[in-house]
Amino acid sequence: MTDILKSNDNFRASNIELPYAPDKKEARSEMEIYARFMRHLRMVPNSKVEIKILSAIQFTADMLDISDALIAKTLVDLGLRAPRASFPSEYLDFVDKSLLRSGWEIGGPTESAAALKLHWDKIGEDKFAAYRREPVYIEPPMFVET
Repeated sequence: MTDILKSNDNFRASNIELPYAPDKKEARSEMEIYARFMRHLRMVPNSKVEIKILSAIQFTADMLDISDALIAKTLVDLGLRAPRASFPSEYLDFVDKSLLRSGWEIGGPTESAAALKLHWDKIGEDKFAAYRREPVYIEPPMFVET
């Protein structure tokens, strides 16, 4: 009977690990993000888990009026590991740019971003996705004041 009730292990699909709840009672904002994300994740009517995660991240961001990237970063800090398709493009830009730097530089990858990259390597994601993004060009203004 106790085996049936024991369901607090971390969910693990073939290539997805869901986040753990934050430990500290002082982490109220992280707990609110975690609770809303997990609650909405169960209700998304889609069979692809990647779409469910992305939709739950976007829903949580809309409900809390916070950017999608910050919600994704918080959930990755709490242990979310999923394919690249599960994350908003703002967060992927942040991770890709930070992974192009060394860990000692300003703007380098956080511990959770490095762990996410290891997860992506393990599940077979594109190792050079950061280099395949469009570069940012600075364009001169159309009209120059003199």
